[in-house]
Amino acid sequence: MASAHLTAALEAARAASDLIRKAYRGNFDVQYKADASPVTEVDVAAERAIKAVLQKHFPDYGFYGEETGRDHADAEYLWLVDPIDGTKSFVRGYPIFSVQIALMHKGELIAGVSCAPCWNEGLGELVWAEKGAGAWRGLLDTPMDQFERWQVSSVDQLNKATLSTGNLTTLARAPQWAALGTLIPQLHRIRGYGDFVHYHLLASGKIDAVVESDVNILDIAALTVIVREAGGTLTDLNGGPVTLDIRTVRASNGKLHAAFDSLAL
Repeated sequence: MASAHLTAALEAARAASDLIRKAYRGNFDVQYKADASPVTEVDVAAERAIKAVLQKHFPDYGFYGEETGRDHADAEYLWLVDPIDGTKSFVRGYPIFSVQIALMHKGELIAGVSCAPCWNEGLGELVWAEKGAGAWRGLLDTPMDQFERWQVSSVDQLNKATLSTGNLTTLARAPQWAALGTLIPQLHRIRGYGDFVHYHLLASGKIDAVVESDVNILDIAALTVIVREAGGTLTDLNGGPVTLDIRTVRASNGKLHAAFDSLAL
């Protein structure tokens, strides 16, 4: 049975998804932040909808959102929210974007919801995880009792492993870029699924590792809980903990985690 935390996060994700689905491939205003990344009026509206739901259920919890910033971020419980992770995809009209909602308690990630409202030819995909309760997947409108439990793969050799990479800008500028080049010929396959997609594939056992060198906590907080509850491991590239300041990711089925030690920055 879903906890009160998870119930609120799922309600918030569905509220945001309703707004996003209605706006997808429509006309909306696009602005650009200082780092040249896009933000739309839909991002802002979706985050406000999420925040309203979460604050209705837990008015004393902190909130850290991609668009509206931090509100009581020093609270014992902190919601971490990216209303549209993959805004560039949303703007261009292809469905590789998601709603990301996670809950952190005293620095530990304890619950996460990753919802891709326009994935699967518009049927959507909803994945949730909670500490000690596993990782579960269904379509956006699937009843909770019909969700399937996810488990990472058991692959333990690089020559049988599939690695997916995301944004590698920082790694490409570092000496460790050569180490990645050394690893690639040892792998069965390398792909670049990106955003929520490769974490969902990892948690469901379809690929075996993910490497990214340019992320922020709001991108991967919920996905961290999902990967871990599916039996995997997610750290920064150095093997360190996931904190509010994380910038890199090494995620794996756990059995292969040490194989990527050479990528530590």
